[in-house]
Amino acid sequence: MSGAEKAAILLLCLGEEATSKVFESLSDAEVREITRHMITIEHIPAQVSREVVAEFNRTQKSHAGIFIRGNDFVKKVIAGSEDQKRAEKLLEDVTWDEEARPLETIAIMQPHMVASLLENEHPQTVALILSTQRIEHSAKILNCMNESIRADIMYRIARTEQVSPEIVGQIEDALRKEIGIVARQDKQHQLGGVSRVVDIINNMGPGADKKILEGIGKTDPDMADEIRNNMFTFEDLVNLDGRTLQTILREINNDQLTLALKSASDNLKEAIFQNISGRAAEMIQDDLEAMGPVKLSEVETMQQTIVKIVLKLEEEEKILIPGRGGADALV
Repeated sequence: MSGAEKAAILLLCLGEEATSKVFESLSDAEVREITRHMITIEHIPAQVSREVVAEFNRTQKSHAGIFIRGNDFVKKVIAGSEDQKRAEKLLEDVTWDEEARPLETIAIMQPHMVASLLENEHPQTVALILSTQRIEHSAKILNCMNESIRADIMYRIARTEQVSPEIVGQIEDALRKEIGIVARQDKQHQLGGVSRVVDIINNMGPGADKKILEGIGKTDPDMADEIRNNMFTFEDLVNLDGRTLQTILREINNDQLTLALKSASDNLKEAIFQNISGRAAEMIQDDLEAMGPVKLSEVETMQQTIVKIVLKLEEEEKILIPGRGGADALV
């Protein structure tokens, strides 16, 4: 769950009075994001509520101290200056910088709404916009768009490394009337690239990579190969060392692993069995033999879930995946 989803659940558990007081301390954007999740919740399982409240208690202890809104503090201090002319100029600069977060409104819109907003835009414009968004958000937006244009958009993201302030400005000018975005760019923006395409594809769900890479391959086979070589798949687990594999397997229960291994190669099964207890390996082998026909989509979904666990561990620097470590790779 995202932070906003957890906050929504926590506040629903706390009740209306407490939530109202909390909202008084939040920005309008934060309230909008949290309430979007609240209105979709009809039932909170007991286990989920306990976990969210427990995490809140842990976070509260680990982040003890004073929480302030630095931007509000700065504005009040500057406004209190005796030199009003200077104060007005400084406040203008502070407000300008505060609003200089490009395309932030799209970041809090529902994916299907963004997809609808962008459906008539040129693929290059869509690629630039998606390049400014969170990976998960970009993936959800892309999933809501016409399948026939996804590969073209992803190819353009892969080809995008930097974009001039003027181009970003033009895009925001075009969107400003509809979503009220105000921004200023005073430097080159790092946007797309192959690594971003890889991350978006990894968050789109099972099967998405095949059609996208096929589409990109028709335009630029070398680019498709580069993206493919940078992707991490479930079968790539076989290439990991024992210690890394053990770290990953500790995050996965036997039921998940059994389903994911249903279509796995013998080499991968052997690698995994060598890195779990003999008893666990026997149980999984028995379950696989006893398991009846399973939809391939269910197996692929579970494999994708495990891949996301692997990538999360890599992001947290708990493991290192060969070929993805870049300058920080171990030697």
